[in-house]
Amino acid sequence: MDDMALALTLSAVSPAIGGVLIRGEKGTAKSTVVRALTALLPPVTVVTGCRFSCDPATPDPDCPDGPHDPAAPSATRPARLVELPVGATEDRVLGALHLERALRDGVTAYEPGLLASAHRGLLYVDEVNLLHDHLVDVLLDAAAMGRATVEREGVSIAHAARFVLVGTMNPEEGELRPQLLDRFGLTVEVAASRDPAVRAEVTRRRLGYEADPDGFAGRYAAADAERAARIAQARRLLPEVRLDDDTLHRIAIVCASFEVDGMRADLVTARTAMAHAAWCGRTTVSGVDVRVAARLALPHRRRRDPFDPPGIEQERLDQALAEAGLDQPAEPPPDGGPPPQGPGPDEPDPGGPGGAPPPDDTGPAPGTPPATGPAAEPDAPPDGAANGAGDGTGPEQPDRVGVPAAPLGSAEPDGSGTSAAGGSRTLAAERPYRARLLVVPGVGAGVAGRRSPAVTTVGQTIRTRQSGGAAGNRPHLVATLWAAAPHQRARGRRGTGLELRPQDVRVPVRQGREGNLILFCVDASGSMAARQRMREVKTAVLSLLLDAYQRRDKVGLVTFRGGGAELALPPTSSVDIAATRLAELPTGGRTPLAEGLLRAGAVLRVERIRDPRRRPLLVVLTDGRATAGPDAVPRSRYAARLLAGNGVRSVVVDCEAGRIRLGLAAELAGALGAEHLPLEQVAAGTLTGAVRLRTGVRTRSGGGAEATAGSGGIGRSGSGPRAGSARESAGVGRESAGVGRGRAGVGRGRAD
Repeated sequence: MDDMALALTLSAVSPAIGGVLIRGEKGTAKSTVVRALTALLPPVTVVTGCRFSCDPATPDPDCPDGPHDPAAPSATRPARLVELPVGATEDRVLGALHLERALRDGVTAYEPGLLASAHRGLLYVDEVNLLHDHLVDVLLDAAAMGRATVEREGVSIAHAARFVLVGTMNPEEGELRPQLLDRFGLTVEVAASRDPAVRAEVTRRRLGYEADPDGFAGRYAAADAERAARIAQARRLLPEVRLDDDTLHRIAIVCASFEVDGMRADLVTARTAMAHAAWCGRTTVSGVDVRVAARLALPHRRRRDPFDPPGIEQERLDQALAEAGLDQPAEPPPDGGPPPQGPGPDEPDPGGPGGAPPPDDTGPAPGTPPATGPAAEPDAPPDGAANGAGDGTGPEQPDRVGVPAAPLGSAEPDGSGTSAAGGSRTLAAERPYRARLLVVPGVGAGVAGRRSPAVTTVGQTIRTRQSGGAAGNRPHLVATLWAAAPHQRARGRRGTGLELRPQDVRVPVRQGREGNLILFCVDASGSMAARQRMREVKTAVLSLLLDAYQRRDKVGLVTFRGGGAELALPPTSSVDIAATRLAELPTGGRTPLAEGLLRAGAVLRVERIRDPRRRPLLVVLTDGRATAGPDAVPRSRYAARLLAGNGVRSVVVDCEAGRIRLGLAAELAGALGAEHLPLEQVAAGTLTGAVRLRTGVRTRSGGGAEATAGSGGIGRSGSGPRAGSARESAGVGRESAGVGRGRAGVGRGRAD
């Protein structure tokens, strides 16, 4: 909690830091603290009537409401807190141009968006990880550049947009992409205390506030006023803070030791160190300032892959600081609070703002040492990250992504182990590979993503339609002109402007791609554990999870073994939690295939009610055997036909191994009306190599024979299951040889 208060304070001192991302489990007072910060921001003086909050001392020369007269009247108002809802459109965020007035009157009529309202204030995005990626990009661009630009049909509008950007998120609901995570200046982790005394104090204060809100806030008024004065004083002092070359070189050493991408880490660390020096009342950056800045600005930039754990070990940070000559003991950072005020247990938090509006979350009592890190909270739920480490590649290279560590029960050198309960085994996955793209047939209308074709708000324009007054969709200029042109004489057009009516406005219908719900139904029975087959299955699922992460899908996991099936992971956007559950998945027992399919069908029915626009895709990984309960095989086929009758789109990944195969998974795919996909063909590289050879497509590397090029392509992928890749490579080689002989025969025929 102290780090959260400090990060917010430093961002208030220097908005150029780039904002704060607060990560934490539900109920940790994230929203409460952010809303409380608004009351501590200095009031702003604005030009009267300016919709963009221009400062009369230094007005924006490009303000759409300008130019402003230096003698224009002004007014002072409190800093604003602007909240951006998750479902906001780009026009709502950036602002919109009035197309009808532009065509009719020849004027640029601009309606400001949320960024204009947040100028010189605070912009708060709750659950920022659920916001569309392109909107997060827009926010972070504006926060970094201090300006917002709207481009519509050849008309450009720009205005100042300097604000303190704060985002909060619960990692259990999905992570931000590493590229977007890097755009936030500072990131802090918060967790609820496990100390009963602290939790009791939190409850006591909350009940005290509910009983007498005005009296409760009054006890913190003096502390609030003093903290607000310190923020204003630090802002005035910030331009005088100097960063010498030696300290700047040490910052570069620390950032280089973390192997962070780009230069943003160096810039943010330097700006944060300068803001901390100003907050402490100094005009020279010291080693203490750099240590504080590194702790807040660097750890989250180590996360490059979706399965990498967030943050970094404190020992690693201390080592990097020591190598840069910053290993002296850190002074207690000034937590930004004045001496305690107020009676008894209601003393204000020295590390966080008080006088908050009605809290909507609960959290540890301010002023008490919080429990931080996993070691301090052994009973805490998973934070959404698998225990793995990447090898320095980003999500654009999924075949090199780190693999979650094997479960604690894995004691054998190969990563397999036997649990104490029931003799079940746990096998660790291998390195994931680039998976084949699986899509839902047809054209949907779901949330924008990167998987299946759909009519979305972004993509290629396929036709236009009347707007019907629908908000959030930009008009199509050419189609609007075509609709209005035939009626100009009848409407008595005069002059150069067009006579437009609401019924003339046309909006585009765009076809792009949507995100889907990928529900994995995994056979974890004893037959799957034979011959280490489960290791290959886990690797395939992990690879498909990585693909789902990149394509903005929701994922769920149903497993079946022994006597029944269970929902191991309800549908979520957090693929790293799914990877963690997958790593802990044991195998053993009989195969209740029918129960697994019925459980998957029940999950999909509930999700269809919760999220009707998101089309599901059921991925069943099994060898097709059904051995649990009476009439196991007929019941499994009946369950499959039931799912097919309900319109569930599915794919059956055939996990059967061995020379003699029964083809039960193919029969199951027929009953489901599903695509049948052998496990060896889940890897996209392997499948591409096979297709090249079977179609006789030549490669450009060296101009060699098709057989050699194809075998080399498969060998380079090196990502599919080893046994399957070897078998497929051998088969492809033989087929390629046949193709070569066929071509030779054709050549001889032509010669004859």
